[in-house]
Amino acid sequence: MSQPFAGKVALVTGGNSGIGKATAVLFAQQGARVVIAARRAEEGEATVAEIKRNGGEAIFVRTDVAVAADAEAVVKRTVAEYGTLDCAFNNAGVSGGGLLHELTEADWDRMIDVNLKGVWLGMKYQIIQMLTQGGGAIVNDSSVAGLTGYVRSTHYAASKHGVVGLTKSAALQYRDQGIRINAVCPGMIMTPMIERAFAIPGVEDWFRSKVPGRGGNPDEVAQAVTWLCSAAASYLTGVALPVDGGLSSGL
Repeated sequence: MSQPFAGKVALVTGGNSGIGKATAVLFAQQGARVVIAARRAEEGEATVAEIKRNGGEAIFVRTDVAVAADAEAVVKRTVAEYGTLDCAFNNAGVSGGGLLHELTEADWDRMIDVNLKGVWLGMKYQIIQMLTQGGGAIVNDSSVAGLTGYVRSTHYAASKHGVVGLTKSAALQYRDQGIRINAVCPGMIMTPMIERAFAIPGVEDWFRSKVPGRGGNPDEVAQAVTWLCSAAASYLTGVALPVDGGLSSGL
């Protein structure tokens, strides 16, 4: 495999499972030293061990992305360990369903805190570091639910639309400082999160009725993320890239 990230450092939030894990592993395969930030230490350390078994370099930092002190600390630890921060993938997130009038304030706050505030906090401290070093690349994980309405979950769609807005606005703010900021918008990707959703009666049939062809796999999203962070995408910023098998294109 080619090494487009040789000598580079990549930070992946939610890098202990699903899309985040696949992306952390791929960054390492492509030469990056990887920092995995997540809440669940056992899974995070297992991903680090997998990367090291395959000749890569990685560390795990326990992080709650919705806590400002954690978001700042993981960037500081990254720089202390590896000297720089070249790429970041703000992937950590939660899901949940429910009709708008049935949501509690706690439901709303948890979704927005992790999916939207967590991305903002991650970007805030990543950008502070990247400004000092003259540039970098950031990718945020949104969703096809960030591009269109989502009948099964209004608060999830709101949080993911917010990620797209953050991405586009920040891309404009920092493009002249050498920081590229893009988003990926996955569709039905076969991750532990979607498998938990499938345990709810009727959910799997509903999803599959909406998806053209097959569901995607995490590696396919990881390929998009690493490409957006690479020199091959040097003229791309402010993009919200669907990785969804055509789901968001319409019926």
